[in-house]
Amino acid sequence: MAVTWWYELFLPRIGLQRVADRTRSKRMRRFAQRFHGLAVDLGGLMIKVGQFMSSRLDVLPPEITAELEGLQDEVPPVSFSAIRELAEAELGVPLGQAFAQVDETPVAAASLGQAHRARLSPIDAADTGLDGVVIKVQRPGIGAIVDVDLAALRKVGGWLSRVRLVSDRVDMPALVEEFATTSLEEIDYLHEAANAERFAEQFAGDPRVAVPEVVWERTTRRVLTLQDVTAIKITDTDALDAAGIDPAQVAPVFASVMFDQLFTNGFFHADPHPGNIFVTPVAPVTAAASPAPDAPVAPDTRPWKLTFIDFGMMGEVPSSTRSGLRKLLIAAASRDGRGLVDAMRDVGVLLPTAETTELEKAMTHLFARFGGMGFAELREVDPREFRDFAVQFGDVVRSLPFQLPENFLLIIRAMSLTSGVCSALDPEFNLWDSVEPYAAQLLRDERGNVVQDLAKQAVEIAGIALRLPKRVDALLDRIDDGTVEVRSPRLEQRVASLDRTARRVVSAILFGALLISGAVLHAGEPVFGTVLMALSVLPLLHALFAGRRRR
Repeated sequence: MAVTWWYELFLPRIGLQRVADRTRSKRMRRFAQRFHGLAVDLGGLMIKVGQFMSSRLDVLPPEITAELEGLQDEVPPVSFSAIRELAEAELGVPLGQAFAQVDETPVAAASLGQAHRARLSPIDAADTGLDGVVIKVQRPGIGAIVDVDLAALRKVGGWLSRVRLVSDRVDMPALVEEFATTSLEEIDYLHEAANAERFAEQFAGDPRVAVPEVVWERTTRRVLTLQDVTAIKITDTDALDAAGIDPAQVAPVFASVMFDQLFTNGFFHADPHPGNIFVTPVAPVTAAASPAPDAPVAPDTRPWKLTFIDFGMMGEVPSSTRSGLRKLLIAAASRDGRGLVDAMRDVGVLLPTAETTELEKAMTHLFARFGGMGFAELREVDPREFRDFAVQFGDVVRSLPFQLPENFLLIIRAMSLTSGVCSALDPEFNLWDSVEPYAAQLLRDERGNVVQDLAKQAVEIAGIALRLPKRVDALLDRIDDGTVEVRSPRLEQRVASLDRTARRVVSAILFGALLISGAVLHAGEPVFGTVLMALSVLPLLHALFAGRRRR
């Protein structure tokens, strides 16, 4: 943090922006390398943080994402003897009896568990209709590691809850407990198996999505046996090209599948990083099986499907929140600043009492300038333009009572990873191209309930009409008493800005006075002069950095 402040805040202020720019790439790479080593050493939830960062190609520089990419599926493996011991203790029988064959070399070593290919015994194969499977075994001791990580998070959450800037925006202890619940569920493989079956039912009959079958006979709380569905990793563009699959066509399908989970079904995969999604080629339809010429064409004839695995981290969107998210998506697709603010209220991100006139103007300006741009186009925009926008509307946004609603953390994570994966598949990917047709369909669905909407509006109007006389009477009483208060957010911001500038000018004058006094006195009183010159650093720091956060 100190290095970042020095290069990104201090040096630009004294005219050395070029020095910071010239060394940024090297600094980012060194930071990623150090974090990579830290995550591997600590394991557990630190690996999850690294996986999340490695997938944010749309936000983080390539120096970071490239270095952390290995954390997606290259965690150091546990010895097979330790895996065998734990699996046999869980299953209650020797592995040689439970399975016909088990590959001792892991197919994947993840942060919480390790996976090995195997073949079912003849009896289990006959019962399930499966042969090749993957055994996922929990890492020995991972429960204790997760407990330590969660204890540390609870401690940090308690500290942050005492910071008003944080506590006004989010209930940190509740947020940590939400994450703790998800993490503890993730190391319960019975819970993951149930999630996998629920997810499969959700997409039953959908040709875009495949889910591995669960072998319940060989599944316990710490051992999970699934159908082997290993295929092409979704971000392996070379393998996709070799299989005749265009990565640019995979991105919008993946985005639409995630949209369905979040905005329609309400039960979604909260950890869709590249290691958890395969692109599975599908055999083309033969001529004998082709439909008659006059038969309707299937809506989805692509020769591949998306196969999801790892259902330990799943999220559920309450119906009320889902309705707000749908409105949010429709407003974003239609570039409706006011509609976006209303949807933020419905979701719970913005409190109902917030005065949002300036925020609506900010959103309208944002859509007018940047709406419809893809990630590649946004990277070409002059950073100074983004900075000017942030300066103009930053105080407005920070003055509003924003908060992070409960159950919203996993939604943000899922959308962030979706955005990063789509950018990895297609650098020119434009999220708007996927959002707009989906939002149009949602809008058509919403219009199907026009009668209910009109009835609801009629009730709201009637309520306003009933309350209006009382409100007018109360306003007249306040005018008579002289207690009517008129506020101008923009004027208040200008006054606050002038106040901060005046304080910094005073600090600069005080710095000069102390420095000069110390220099003059140093010849006769070296100790006292040195003390004065040292103290001059305090007003100097205030003059340089005061108000920086508010800009």
